[in-house]
Amino acid sequence: MTSNAPVVRRSYGGTFGVLAVGVIAYSVLQSLVSPVLTTIQHSLHTSQNTVTWVLTVYLLSASVFTPIFGRIGDKVGKKKVFVFAMGALAVGALMAALATSIGLLIVARAVQGIGGAVLPLCFGIIRDEFPPEKVGGAVGVSAALTAVGGGLGIVLAGPIVENLGYHWLFWIPLIVTSIAAVAAHFMIPESPVKAEGPISILGGLLLTLWLVALLIAVSEGSTWGWASGRTLGLIAVAAVLAVIWYFAESHSAAPLIDMKMMRKPAVWTNNLVALLFGAGMYAAMAFLPEFVQTPSSTGYGFGASISGSSLFMLPLVIGMFICGMLTGRLGARFGSKLMVFAGAALSTVGYAILAFAHSERWEVFVASGLMGVAFGVAFSAMSNLIVVAVPPEQTGVATGMNANIRTIGGSIGAAVTGTIVTAGVASGGLPTESGFTHAFAVLAGFGLLAAIAVPLIPSAHRGEETVPEQAHAELALIPAGTLVGSESE
Repeated sequence: MTSNAPVVRRSYGGTFGVLAVGVIAYSVLQSLVSPVLTTIQHSLHTSQNTVTWVLTVYLLSASVFTPIFGRIGDKVGKKKVFVFAMGALAVGALMAALATSIGLLIVARAVQGIGGAVLPLCFGIIRDEFPPEKVGGAVGVSAALTAVGGGLGIVLAGPIVENLGYHWLFWIPLIVTSIAAVAAHFMIPESPVKAEGPISILGGLLLTLWLVALLIAVSEGSTWGWASGRTLGLIAVAAVLAVIWYFAESHSAAPLIDMKMMRKPAVWTNNLVALLFGAGMYAAMAFLPEFVQTPSSTGYGFGASISGSSLFMLPLVIGMFICGMLTGRLGARFGSKLMVFAGAALSTVGYAILAFAHSERWEVFVASGLMGVAFGVAFSAMSNLIVVAVPPEQTGVATGMNANIRTIGGSIGAAVTGTIVTAGVASGGLPTESGFTHAFAVLAGFGLLAAIAVPLIPSAHRGEETVPEQAHAELALIPAGTLVGSESE
């Protein structure tokens, strides 16, 4: 390790501004396509089951490349890899803007998913460059910006598509990310903090293989048949590879994902809840716009335009951002564990409303708002529980993996929901109402399972939850490699 001390800089505004743009750009591209999946499906003459991969492959790619490039950044320099990740967002956006087939668009989205590494790299750069007293606030704002970016993507998608066409969903991010990549090269200093040890290529390969096998099986199961040899074979392959990956990472001297940390009670229980929450959140963001865009002549849906469907998502965005910012105070007063349980319960109610009471617009608005409050409360509270439950030198890897597992849950949830929605097709090639009803009911099941899992989370000792800023501030003294790499106990 080259250095453990943060580098003293005269100004942090420029560095943080560039980092913020990177985080927002990744989050915007994550959600920007959600309200326009139907438009893309018709424009590229593909099936609904296939077009779902435009969202799923982005989450899958991010799930794989986040730990890989986080580790590479720790070893060769976080600034270099941050610039590379921003460049990947730009290249993927260019490929997507020029894509004339669904296959090329899916490949482009996989390239964009490499940009998922910007979030852990952002945290690492903040820890390296900012003084201890500024780290807590900067990390908190950066995390909140993921909600801001996701909300901007949903809200901006409609006006962009209706006035410029869906290709501009990628031309505009191309311009922004290209400028941000250049700015990052010139404005972000290269920190001398470097991690030692090799990069676990085997761990990254096995993680990629078992996730891809699982998601293909889940996505294509309804088409191939759930009892078909291909479906069962892929599920078996995914299970075997996941077990091999677990043991390989457990015995690796420099794992991508620290299994010792993952086995800590406060970590694995929070990660289980994060997996379930991520599955519900990304699936809801993907399919609620499609539901409200469905013509009312089908007997359900509201025939909303793309911009109109974005308005249905606005309560979710607002609730997630506001409650995410307030959860620290609420957690200090009532306990973060209670906040996580409240989030799980509220998300279950929101999904249940969508499943069983979706005939009126106000019902959908209420459900959307409840989900936003649930996500904002739970995600922030889970991070706080992990921060106060592990030693300062292990905070980075624990919080980083919690965020990454949420993305993995999102890729699985989007694939499962897409399969359920597309299982039945009504006249005109549109999904049946039962497809959406069953999908939202499954999401309610995810929320209920999350609520059941919350009591498993160890309670923090009295008074610990009142000092999260101190714990975050100590991250400035931690090598950024601990975010997704190996950490000694």
